[in-house]
Amino acid sequence: MAITAAQVKELRDTTGAGMMDAKKALTETDGDMEAAVDWLRTKGLAKAAKKSSRTAAEGLVAVAVEGGTGVAVEVNAETDFVARNSEFQTMVKDIAQVALKADDVAALVEADLGGKKVKEVVTDKIASVGENMNVRRMAKVEGTTVVSYVHNAAGENMGKIGVVVAMDGADEAFGRQVAMHIAAVNPASLSEADLDPAIVEKERQIQIDIARESGKPEQVIEKMIEGRMKKYMAEVTLLNQAFVVNPDLTVQKAAEEAGVTITGYIRLEVGEGIEVEKEDFAAEVAKAAQG
Repeated sequence: MAITAAQVKELRDTTGAGMMDAKKALTETDGDMEAAVDWLRTKGLAKAAKKSSRTAAEGLVAVAVEGGTGVAVEVNAETDFVARNSEFQTMVKDIAQVALKADDVAALVEADLGGKKVKEVVTDKIASVGENMNVRRMAKVEGTTVVSYVHNAAGENMGKIGVVVAMDGADEAFGRQVAMHIAAVNPASLSEADLDPAIVEKERQIQIDIARESGKPEQVIEKMIEGRMKKYMAEVTLLNQAFVVNPDLTVQKAAEEAGVTITGYIRLEVGEGIEVEKEDFAAEVAKAAQG
């Protein structure tokens, strides 16, 4: 398979690897970008395992809490200008309140909002504002105590990142600290038990391949893998992460000292996982000039 310069550049931007190493990785993996990242990691040539997905979509995440229920909703728009529009923000806030009674996005868009279905309200707003909009995601948690936090707030209870934390226990101040931690660190799951087994197995295989590249005996490799997977879990699972407020404690230990049990959380970030085709500025100007 012919490897293009664009593919090499993308892999270099993603991993920080050198040009020849990036080209070899793509050649070895038949142009599979994800496999090429893993190949570079195995060889110790990737400076960082950066996310390759681009998240250029705009809009807002709104959070709402009522009693022991908390919800986060993402509503997308085409530009940040619309996300700052008061009409759009009011709509998003109202949708989040409706989401407290909905089970999922499919139910949410069919739910009533001021005498119309949510999807009809969004359609009307598209017509008046002139931009495409979409109720993309929602998630809900329940607990004895539910606390929310918004990062990069654009209005009350809405911004670029929305977090909701559910706990057994009544320390809301601690819950807010945990929510801020989640916003900053973005854990993959609450605990090891909640982590996707496929993700765990993939990481384990990468670490095995890295260890074998060292040429050490199998019994030594097994101990290396055990230690590296423990470190991996400490990096990606909330309860095992070092607490940003007090890095000497894990989040689990901090929760114990606060007398609470963290039972669940939501973290939604605007545009997360959405890829938007990029166009260089010169090409954009040329296209506009052609009408």
